[in-house]
Amino acid sequence: MIYLMLFLEFLKIGAFTFGGGYAAIPLIRETVLSNSWLDDSMLSDLIAVSESTPGPVMVNMATYIGSTQAGIIGAAIATLAVVLPAFIFVLLLIKILNKALNYEGFKSALGTLKPCIAGIILATGIYMAFNNIIGSVQNPAFDLKAVILTVVLAAIYFGSKKFLKKGLSPIILILISGAAGIAVKCLI
Repeated sequence: MIYLMLFLEFLKIGAFTFGGGYAAIPLIRETVLSNSWLDDSMLSDLIAVSESTPGPVMVNMATYIGSTQAGIIGAAIATLAVVLPAFIFVLLLIKILNKALNYEGFKSALGTLKPCIAGIILATGIYMAFNNIIGSVQNPAFDLKAVILTVVLAAIYFGSKKFLKKGLSPIILILISGAAGIAVKCLI
């Protein structure tokens, strides 16, 4: 039964997510919390780990959640289910893309998805920042360390854009974030 649930839930996530892994986070959050697979704190940690490990965020999250619920087979099922809709869609899209891009209506439809996806990603970022700094809505607890880390990392990121032509590489920023988190945990 768990295998079927994992397959159907992650198939739904894969089918209704447009814009990549970050846009999938709200759907994954809803699915995971409604099925009691992880709590909100564990999910926030999973999002952070999934962002900093190689591979697509949505696939990393599906693999981890599947493995926590049903072992290696669950991980394989959740991963397959989350990528299957995109795989099928790309196969179909290759067949019709050359013709469809000549129609203005199709171009307009693609153009209207961009602000929607940007809004979903922004809302997820704000939610995660709020959740890290304030905690859950039920148990708010202001975390000064999280505020300081967020401000310092934002200053490093935006400051690097001013002094370097391209800014910091995301890999360097992830390493700095990890080192800062370890330093704060060990020193304070």
